[in-house]
Amino acid sequence: MIESRFEELSGPEEKAAWLQRKANWIRLSAMTMTHHAKLGHTGGDLSSSDILATLYLGRVLDVNPAEPRWAQRDRFVMSKGHCSGAFYSTLAQRGFFPLDQLKTFMGPLSMLNGHPDRNKLPGVEANTGPLGHGLPIAVGMALAARMNNQSWRVFVLVGDGELQEGSNWEAAMCAQQYQLDNLTVIVDRNGLQQGDFTESTIRMEPLADRWSSFGFAVREVNGHDHLALLDAFSSVLVEKGKPTCIIARTTKGKGVSFAENKPAWHHGVPTAEQLEIAARELGVEVQW
Repeated sequence: MIESRFEELSGPEEKAAWLQRKANWIRLSAMTMTHHAKLGHTGGDLSSSDILATLYLGRVLDVNPAEPRWAQRDRFVMSKGHCSGAFYSTLAQRGFFPLDQLKTFMGPLSMLNGHPDRNKLPGVEANTGPLGHGLPIAVGMALAARMNNQSWRVFVLVGDGELQEGSNWEAAMCAQQYQLDNLTVIVDRNGLQQGDFTESTIRMEPLADRWSSFGFAVREVNGHDHLALLDAFSSVLVEKGKPTCIIARTTKGKGVSFAENKPAWHHGVPTAEQLEIAARELGVEVQW
């Protein structure tokens, strides 16, 4: 499904429609991978697909798939590494590796582990999966850029349930201390975590105030509105001398009726029949 380039499109409506098709393809691709592997994290894959599509296919990130370790690239850390199906599908769409590799997801000797491995897969900046690790790594990257007078930026996508890990807030204090305005934290605020709603586990709200109290410039956006996401990402840095937090309000299981806002679909594996329903609802086909 690799088609015309984003920068060749004209007008915001055309760009939004193009990104929506790409995001829905990422959704169905991730579900197809999970179906074949019989393992995965469908709900979070679906909630984060619009964010990933906008970052990579909307050309927010300055990266070069032909040279994955290009020194001046922007860095992206997928802290919620369990949502690897959406992440891998996005990287393949961006051209980091062939689409047909997606069919090997979680297979023997596959590059596509259940959690991202930078030693195996081009485009992966950090090994993630144990939650609470991605933001501290991203802070280190942003600090390294500052110390070496480099202009590249660091983005990190964290889950909202993941914010219950104290290491995130230690890292946030460090980012504020060093005024890392080259760092952008994106929270996939879908309101669910493994087994229950986040607010029934440990209350997050008022989440924007919490990030502000840690010295971050904060923006809240609809995490499924591609134009709103593009605007938010293009506006960083939001405030000079402050790291940025973008709270993306999303729906877990977005786009697939039987998965939306259902805690069971944190780990849900679609049947062949459910995969057909998802394809109809998302309006795309997956061929790789």
